[in-house]
Amino acid sequence: MKLFKAVAAIATVTALTLCATSAALARTLDEIRQDGKIVIATEGQFAPFNFFNGSTLTGFEMDVAELVVKKMGLTIEWKALGFDALLTGLRQGRWDLVIASHGISEERAKAVTFTAPHYCSGGMIIALDPAIKSAKDLAGKVVAVQTGTSYLENVQKVAAIKEVKNFPTDNDARSALNSRRVDAWVTDRFVAKAVAEKNPGAGFQLGDMLFIEQIAAAVSKGNGSLAAAWNKALAEVMADGSYAAVSKKYFHEDIRCH
Repeated sequence: MKLFKAVAAIATVTALTLCATSAALARTLDEIRQDGKIVIATEGQFAPFNFFNGSTLTGFEMDVAELVVKKMGLTIEWKALGFDALLTGLRQGRWDLVIASHGISEERAKAVTFTAPHYCSGGMIIALDPAIKSAKDLAGKVVAVQTGTSYLENVQKVAAIKEVKNFPTDNDARSALNSRRVDAWVTDRFVAKAVAEKNPGAGFQLGDMLFIEQIAAAVSKGNGSLAAAWNKALAEVMADGSYAAVSKKYFHEDIRCH
């Protein structure tokens, strides 16, 4: 018991130290304003939210971020890299903010500070077999998801699944379903809808929502001044009609949280 308490104490101190280090590495809002530029990281492989059109980084989240940052009186320097590295790099102070369709969760909130959500969505079940629609239909099935996502976390909670196969990118997970290496794929509902619309002959069957979540940008833990400035600008963008215009451009509907 004493050993357990000692280990727990060490773990607590380590966690506090990591948070303090993260806060120390992060640029403050004043420092960012002095520079005139905010460094934002994303994945670039999660259409229609963030993706490359040739060599150009684009998508709903890029457009929203550009609107928000313009309200803040700044410009953006974009970084694109693997999803798993985004929050780690944020904690190391390698960029100021991450916007890459991260669902707000208690576990993630221990490591980063989330801004106000810029949309609400959730995980949808997709299969080639029309009989696979709901969580109970996943019993005995192999399901594809992307590594490090809330889709993986929630699929792992479903009882009686035969196997969860996780892939580096969401596109890889989709390819696994397309080639019938898995029975189902769980991804964002808007991604699912876009894939089905763009590939009408592929036979993708849209099933039920597995869970609902709020999606937000993230800053280093405790960087409240930057989060507050982002939230203020995001609220202005949502109020002046520009957010709705971007949302309807990509989804034909307003996808903000209600």
